[in-house]
Amino acid sequence: MQISQLTQADGKLDLYKVLDQLVLDGIVSKENAQVLRALDKNDQYRSQHPFLVITERGWKNGQHPERLITLDELTQWLSGLTGIKTMRIDPLTVDVHSITALMSFSYARNFNVLPVEVHAERVYVATAQPFQTEWIAEIERINNKKVELVLANPDDIAHYLVEFYSVSSSVTQARYQSEDEILGIQNLEQLIEMGRAGNLDANDNHIVRIVDWLLQYAFEQRASDIHLEPRREQANVRFRIDGIMQQVYEIPAAVMNAVSSRIKILGRMDVSEKRRPQDGRIKTRTPAGQEIELRLSTMPTAFGEKLVMRIFDPEVLTKDFASLGFGKQEKQHWENMIKQPNGIILVTGPTGSGKTSTLYTTLRRLARPEVNVCTVEDPIEMIEPKFNQMQVQQNIDLDFAQGVRTLMRQDPDIIMIGEIRDRETAEMAVQASLTGHLVLTTLHTNDTLSAIVRLRDIGVPTYLIHSSIIGIMAQRLVRTLCPHCKEETEVDTDVWVDMVRPWKSEPPQKIYKPVGCIECRNTGFMGRVGLFEMLPLSRDLKHLISQNAELDTLRRQAVREGYKPMRLAGAQKVAKGITTIEEVLRVTPVPMS
Repeated sequence: MQISQLTQADGKLDLYKVLDQLVLDGIVSKENAQVLRALDKNDQYRSQHPFLVITERGWKNGQHPERLITLDELTQWLSGLTGIKTMRIDPLTVDVHSITALMSFSYARNFNVLPVEVHAERVYVATAQPFQTEWIAEIERINNKKVELVLANPDDIAHYLVEFYSVSSSVTQARYQSEDEILGIQNLEQLIEMGRAGNLDANDNHIVRIVDWLLQYAFEQRASDIHLEPRREQANVRFRIDGIMQQVYEIPAAVMNAVSSRIKILGRMDVSEKRRPQDGRIKTRTPAGQEIELRLSTMPTAFGEKLVMRIFDPEVLTKDFASLGFGKQEKQHWENMIKQPNGIILVTGPTGSGKTSTLYTTLRRLARPEVNVCTVEDPIEMIEPKFNQMQVQQNIDLDFAQGVRTLMRQDPDIIMIGEIRDRETAEMAVQASLTGHLVLTTLHTNDTLSAIVRLRDIGVPTYLIHSSIIGIMAQRLVRTLCPHCKEETEVDTDVWVDMVRPWKSEPPQKIYKPVGCIECRNTGFMGRVGLFEMLPLSRDLKHLISQNAELDTLRRQAVREGYKPMRLAGAQKVAKGITTIEEVLRVTPVPMS
């Protein structure tokens, strides 16, 4: 194709010529093109990129009438005409410091280009104007690197152009204000350079901008945790996304110290105290107006103060059991448990297995106007107006056991105890259940039956376990396959049999495997869902518990009553194309035969 068939004299894409070609290719209808031409009598759209003008109209794609024309589709279309590869800009994979050093912000903005990858001999630059190339020779000469063009949609280029250069500028300016400043970091290898002094202010505009960017960036990337990790010279910023840690950015140690101080100020923590661990919380609002809770935790390390921010999604409070991952039978078992007027329901699993989300969803379901729901937590994970929430405070001897004693005098109907950690808390939970209250609590064990053994180990008499426990649920979170790119694959029957052993379960006709695409950042996974193992305590099971039966005896009885291990729940989700066998094996404990 001749360049002049799509462009103006200056090499920019021409709206009318692009429209003509899209009509020829069957993507835009002649009628829609004529309507736009009529509206554009005064060339009001000429300053905008043609793709932006076209997608704003909300037209259906002539080749795929079931969907609208999108920027990504038009970018792919242009790639087919020009032979230039497309790239979806993934901010987690971009080395911001390297790419912003190649050209100035004003230069990049002038030509609407954005460097995205830097190598020893070449640099990849994203553009939405592939025929406007007069800038290439100058960039190649200045950087002594060959420029390779890739196509990206103009909206992404405009967004990340401002974001990358803004954060890079803030980090650079903050660093120059106090070059090599490490005072107050409590580095065990502290190096003092004579003649260099200063103090990087946590309220400095550059630091404020970095923190704002960090939080917004984490929200956009669906991160559940933000880790700020000091090192000798450079500090790491990492996000946990779908349960997996991912490197995001490197910040000079002095700048990281100020960033941590800024976050501690926002969390109402003691900024001067860097030797002891501290906890705090922040409530913030995203640009979209959504309120987000963050729980802060600091820890002194060899190179300074490590800070972790756990992000709590408020949508958890609006989810139902099905969206958490409950199957039909699991949902029925759980609802049968929580409708009981009194007794203890245990939720077990390691940290990060989704126990909090399950409990909050359940409590919100139970919190009716005629019911008094009280919780004692360490710390309060999310604020919910329907509950009366109390936080454990060890410095004034307010632990879980003392908290439950207090709640008992508050006329509760339902009590949630954050965690049973010791015999005293367990006994208070049992006492609350025996006096007519429904108690929901958590315990750290691998599976449901192990929770009974754990209660025995911490000193709860078997007759009290028999009298108080309604049921136990164990859970894990497993990554879900990206719906945009997952592909069918053959079932490895040997691996399937190993996963469901000793239970017999026929392998499905087809399963899916992760592939990777722009939507999931080439991981093949997007989001997580729960796997659940249910154990309602029947009369026979309670009788065995009161007789101090061994774990194997309890397990055999549970199996006779229909007990299924967590891996079988995972196998069902594999068969439905929700996740993979490897993911299930990765997160679930090996069931005992």
